[in-house]
Amino acid sequence: MVTSLLMLYSKSAEYAIQAMIYLAEHKPDKPVMIHKIAKEYGIPSQFLSKIMQSLVKQRLVKATRGRNGGINLAKSAKEIFLNDIIFAIDGLPPDKEQCVVGLDLCSDDTPCPLHEQWKPIRHQLRHMLDSESLEHLAKRVIEKRKIMRS
Repeated sequence: MVTSLLMLYSKSAEYAIQAMIYLAEHKPDKPVMIHKIAKEYGIPSQFLSKIMQSLVKQRLVKATRGRNGGINLAKSAKEIFLNDIIFAIDGLPPDKEQCVVGLDLCSDDTPCPLHEQWKPIRHQLRHMLDSESLEHLAKRVIEKRKIMRS
């Protein structure tokens, strides 16, 4: 949920995105243990477990119990978009636009001091979150890691 200029989504949503990237990047045949993902990204394991429960409820990941249990993507990474992950964790965005500087109301009728500059940025962010697939994001993460290793 966009609450300020600097915070586009919660730390929980950030961790969820990282875990989903891991699953998309590694395309595991067998379920992956949550603690393995937590270790890879430095996320507290218990916290990531709770985040994964929300993603299971939203049918973005599936959980398998038992000795060989863990988690997998519930559908193809190209069918999952950033907004799906963020909304699963932070909930749907508010009906009314929130003011970037924290004022009560900000609209075309009652603009805040940054309304005209923020409005196109807000639309670009929404479009990016709606159109950025997990598959595409994971590919770019892989490319970045290759560049960093060079």
